[in-house]
Amino acid sequence: MTHLSVEILAADATTEPITSAGHAQLGIAVLAGIAVIVLLITRFKLHAFLSLIIGSLVLGAVAGAPLDKAIASFSTGLGTTVAGTGVLIALGAVLGRLLADSGGADRIVDTILAKAGGKAMPWAMVLIAGIIGLPIFFEVGIVLLIPVVLLVAKRGNFSLMRIGIPALAGLSVMHGLIPPHPGPLAAIDAVHANLGITLALGIVVAVPTAIVAGPLFSRYAARWVDIRPPETMVPERTSDAPEKRPGFAVTVATVLLPVAMMLAKALTDIVIDNPQDAVQRALDVIGSPLIALLTAVLVAMFTLGRAAGFTRGRIATTVEKSLAPIAGVLLIVGAGGGFKQTLVDAGVGQMILDVSKGWHLSALLLAWLIAVTIRLATGSATVATISAAGLAAPLAADMSTTHGALLVLAIGCGSLFFSHVNDAGFWMVKEYFGMSVGQTLKTWSVMETLISVVGIGCVMGLSVVV
Repeated sequence: MTHLSVEILAADATTEPITSAGHAQLGIAVLAGIAVIVLLITRFKLHAFLSLIIGSLVLGAVAGAPLDKAIASFSTGLGTTVAGTGVLIALGAVLGRLLADSGGADRIVDTILAKAGGKAMPWAMVLIAGIIGLPIFFEVGIVLLIPVVLLVAKRGNFSLMRIGIPALAGLSVMHGLIPPHPGPLAAIDAVHANLGITLALGIVVAVPTAIVAGPLFSRYAARWVDIRPPETMVPERTSDAPEKRPGFAVTVATVLLPVAMMLAKALTDIVIDNPQDAVQRALDVIGSPLIALLTAVLVAMFTLGRAAGFTRGRIATTVEKSLAPIAGVLLIVGAGGGFKQTLVDAGVGQMILDVSKGWHLSALLLAWLIAVTIRLATGSATVATISAAGLAAPLAADMSTTHGALLVLAIGCGSLFFSHVNDAGFWMVKEYFGMSVGQTLKTWSVMETLISVVGIGCVMGLSVVV
């Protein structure tokens, strides 16, 4: 597929809009729906899942849509999103839990740190975070890596920011740009982008972005906020290490296996570009996200679980425990899909397309600005990604496959802009590092903004050459 056609986009919507509202009324409806979501999340501390449901209904009501049709649109979007991304998120969670519980994550950390000298330590930390952050959700990655950061900073007598910022940058970039994280997966589904191409271009954007916002920025962050690891937070070990741990090479190979499978599919689609070719058809199956992640999980049960001495029962327990914590994530992603579908069915996406035709503004930059606005308002990168993807989806209608992938990355970059007091990640970093609100704003918040700005700069640069 070389272009995202209008017919494909129409598959996400009903044949006729559920309302006959004009552009002005639809614009007011969008603002009202988003305002309700923001108010409920920030002011009343209502869970994002419930807030998205209520916001979707408010959007439909203000747009003049019949309540039953608004409910049907939301339900359709929720079901489609969970069906399309829910299984992938679950498989990613299982792989991440096997990596952590088997001691594989500790093996990666210990091996890289043993090879890194003093000046190389910030670069080692961003590398560790990038590898571990591939299959692990951001919050899990923080819990896993912060003890490592504190240990390295204390034992090596480093400024906490010099070590911590690179690790946080690596995790955050992976969370915002690289599948199988929930936000990128949901955006890929919303704009019908090619997952393999998005993954490949995402890595191209992620590497320089993580370097600038991580090791390079950490020099300045360490000057602005020169603190040492809080004694109460420094652990003796990064996890309850099992008696045996999987080897470094096999652990890294297991983590990168689904990435390699999906990239192989993307490269084959570009090089061969013949749907009837037997090799391409085989790799289309092998490199599909479901098969790639399922394969990685099954392989991990042996290369990580059994290598750590886990019995079949222990492996089964690990899988079971990995699924419970993602229930909230799945519900938020699903509700975000419902909100997106309500936007589409009400005609909001087409309205944005019509209005923006007269603007001299890149579609990629417009999508980034939409995501930035929602991120600043809600504090949630996932909510910002899903909502912005729903609004920006019609912009992908005439885009090539590569530019459709860049649209996803532009949205992902916008979703990371300036994390502040309405973001749970802000408070996690503040408490783990023992910083004040002001110190967290100077370091973590600036780092997130750098990721967003450098990322969109890379995306705009790539849009010229691909």
